[in-house]
Amino acid sequence: MTTTRRGFICGCSAAVAAMAGSRLSLAAFAPSASVNRDVLVVIFLRGGMDGLNVVAPLDGPDRGLYESARPELMLPASGTGAMLPLDAQFGMNAAAAPLQQLFVAGKLAIVHAVGMNVDSRSHFDCQEFVELGTPGVKATSTGWLARHLQCADNIPAATLMPSMAVGNSQPTSLLGNYQTVAMNDPGDFDIDTGPWEWRDGQRLALRRIYSLGSTPVHVAGVQAMNAMDLVEAFAGGTAKPSNGAVYPDSDFGRHMALLGQMIKLDIGLRVAAIDLGGWDTHQNEAYGGGQGYFADLLGDLAHGMAALYTDLDGSAADAPARRLTVVVQSEFGRRVRENADRGTDHGHGNPMLVLGGQVAGGFHGTWPGLAPDQLYDGADVAVTTDYRRVLSEVIIRRLANPRLSVIFPGYSGYAPLGVVSGPDLAPV
Repeated sequence: MTTTRRGFICGCSAAVAAMAGSRLSLAAFAPSASVNRDVLVVIFLRGGMDGLNVVAPLDGPDRGLYESARPELMLPASGTGAMLPLDAQFGMNAAAAPLQQLFVAGKLAIVHAVGMNVDSRSHFDCQEFVELGTPGVKATSTGWLARHLQCADNIPAATLMPSMAVGNSQPTSLLGNYQTVAMNDPGDFDIDTGPWEWRDGQRLALRRIYSLGSTPVHVAGVQAMNAMDLVEAFAGGTAKPSNGAVYPDSDFGRHMALLGQMIKLDIGLRVAAIDLGGWDTHQNEAYGGGQGYFADLLGDLAHGMAALYTDLDGSAADAPARRLTVVVQSEFGRRVRENADRGTDHGHGNPMLVLGGQVAGGFHGTWPGLAPDQLYDGADVAVTTDYRRVLSEVIIRRLANPRLSVIFPGYSGYAPLGVVSGPDLAPV
């Protein structure tokens, strides 16, 4: 860790004064070997990502069906913008070249036809179903990530920042967790209490006020003050990415760089959620050779993910990438057939991407096929893997939390697909 003298003094003055009664303690800097230190990053692609414009048939009987369904939008098998081969049957959009390289290196898994068996194509409903972890039920009062954090017994009570929402707001998946820190930029993660000479006294007064009660507001206030102190002390400056990683010059790229910075600080982050919107591609999705708006958005995603992994990678046994798992999902896929506006409409099954140091790279799950009798409702890629099955495997094998009945109430029949490595704890 590096810090400036003033940053350390300003950042730690209030935290040190409150150390006895807060979650901030030396335990945050000296993690025990007995606790789980893995970090789960969930990237939500809002709008319904067109999975068939990311991973598509490259050969075989489905190639002809794909080409006839998408004369304008199809990813070419050869020539300008040709797909990058993943195996003999499937290829990846050339705009996602960094992801193809990670796939070849065995660090990226692609799970076919993931989704939920709910007959809905509503953005708002399906996003809620996914993030609440209860498909078909919107009355659930907490998000699935919040319930994981609530029932996990391997996160020390002294952890300063167990969860983080990268951006300006808390996503539904963390609904009900009062320790989540929402951060857009560490340099702006502060509270304006007036002139510098008043600052420390006013911040200490605020801390004392928040410490007087135990309501969710009080707990969240103390958590925010603790996080603000430590972030200011150790993450307030400009951090240089490691290993030559280059993050995209975009909001998403800056958010991923922030995430890499916070993970490398090793102050207890266990769960992070980040959004990337703009995937509702009803029109002008792409043009010849897979170029256009969709390719630009996909390139931002691919380069951001690759930069994060590179930033955290290394030969050391404790390199952060070894305990990192990134899950990428969307609320649903798109129709197989393109529409008249050179776009695609709401569909069902979609690939899920899983990246990390303990990921079993390659394809997982079952590809349902694109023949008319294999499509859902005669129009969409059918769902063959419940998204909770993939998340449950990550939770059990990487986060060592077997309490699936709490995290995904109503879900049963879990069996690992082999997407990540780790001990198979018996689901509770």
